[in-house]
Amino acid sequence: MFQVRLHGRGGQDVVTSAELLSVAGFSEGRYTQAFPSFGSERMGAPVVSFCRIFVARMHPDRLLVVPATQLALEHLGRPLPGAPLLGGFAALTGQVRLESVVAAIRERFSGPVADGNAAAAEAAFRFVDEERRAAGHRAGAQEG
Repeated sequence: MFQVRLHGRGGQDVVTSAELLSVAGFSEGRYTQAFPSFGSERMGAPVVSFCRIFVARMHPDRLLVVPATQLALEHLGRPLPGAPLLGGFAALTGQVRLESVVAAIRERFSGPVADGNAAAAEAAFRFVDEERRAAGHRAGAQEG
């Protein structure tokens, strides 16, 4: 089982992001589960949301800082980092495909909101992909 824990504040898409990740995994035939944990339901209150994807294996290199808020501001005009984090997650782990993340976003949202979130997820996917390639290049140069 692969487990993801998302932390944030009420209104930052923490619960929605876990749900979208679950839908993306489910669309690929995986067993998934998403659930939140929070106290008072108010904007700005601490929120933790979880997503479990039942899988057989995963990639060994799984840590990278993604400028998700910056990407959200660029593509959505709002500091909602959920979609960029999902795009980065797809690139970093390979547990879901970018296409499934974008499909889950478009199933949940419509119009400019869907377009902006999809663009932010795609930009984060590209960012992670480029960072991993650069890290691989640096590692190869150090060995040689």
